[in-house]
Amino acid sequence: MAQITLGKTGLKIEKNGFGALPIQRDSFDETKEIVQKAYANGINFYDTARAYTDSEEKLNYAFEGFNEKYPRESIIIATKTQGENRKDIEKDIKVSLDKLGTDYIDLYQIHNPSFCPTEGDGSGAYDALFDLYDEGIIRHIGFTSHKAELAKEAIESGLYETIQFPFSYLTGPNELSIVEMARSNNVGFIAMKAMSGGLNRSSKAAYAYIHSFDNVVPIWGVQRMSELDEFLSYMKEDVKLDKELEEIIRQERDELQGDFCRGCAYCMPCPQDIQIFICARMSLWMRRFPTEPNLDEATQEKMKQIEECTECGQCISKCPYELNIPELLKKNYEDYQKVLSGETIIE
Repeated sequence: MAQITLGKTGLKIEKNGFGALPIQRDSFDETKEIVQKAYANGINFYDTARAYTDSEEKLNYAFEGFNEKYPRESIIIATKTQGENRKDIEKDIKVSLDKLGTDYIDLYQIHNPSFCPTEGDGSGAYDALFDLYDEGIIRHIGFTSHKAELAKEAIESGLYETIQFPFSYLTGPNELSIVEMARSNNVGFIAMKAMSGGLNRSSKAAYAYIHSFDNVVPIWGVQRMSELDEFLSYMKEDVKLDKELEEIIRQERDELQGDFCRGCAYCMPCPQDIQIFICARMSLWMRRFPTEPNLDEATQEKMKQIEECTECGQCISKCPYELNIPELLKKNYEDYQKVLSGETIIE
């Protein structure tokens, strides 16, 4: 068991968080089995969001409404609001408290906002968060973003106790600078997309890399018991980076260097109904994983929709990584058509 203090919050948590986004795709009973096993093995930090449909409600169900076996004070719950003004935040917190079956939230995070709310900025967003903190309804205030500049602004503001940002062994110097900035300012760093949206081949390498940073808490997105068992085995083994894992990371970085879609879906919806977060990653999936599941009729229809792209630019303006999505879609479609015709795209 490895514990970490989450920045200036003072919260002591197992250095492996439970990312509750994927449990949206599980049943209530499947979620209960997975979450209870995670808790039994020492995981005490659970990250969800109001935007994750029934995820909050499923956590409440898994912990049986909190009781002697699952005491509320032993479980650190982080959730999020997409509200950017007082009215929406106050509405969200009421729903979250009800769905989670609790009268307080340990860490309440503003969820990928379009700006960094500050005191008295006119939006009322941060003022609402602080009032909830003052009332004891939320214990700590955090910020999540996919945009580096906003993440840095939040850290430098001194108003947020944690930052949640994409971080994995595929990220580069800019992301590393945010990790170090968080350390210097005693801001807890929560790593989302530690498996790069599913593109990492090696969960063991991903685990070892993240754990080489003593101020970073990954929230592993767990949907299946087998996935949880993998991470629990690494915790038990106390996996650390070695030459073999470093070589895996080097190869992965060489293969995925440059611009690639992380699958965050913030570019959606597309006016032409293109499922960008799937279509813009297809080349990577076909290079890295067996192609057969990607060649079914439903996937072909999704990829064919790329032909309807008008290059309106809406996706570019919404992409946190400032990718040229129309060009990325074209390249992925070309690769896909090559595979359909029997060609190889493996360099």
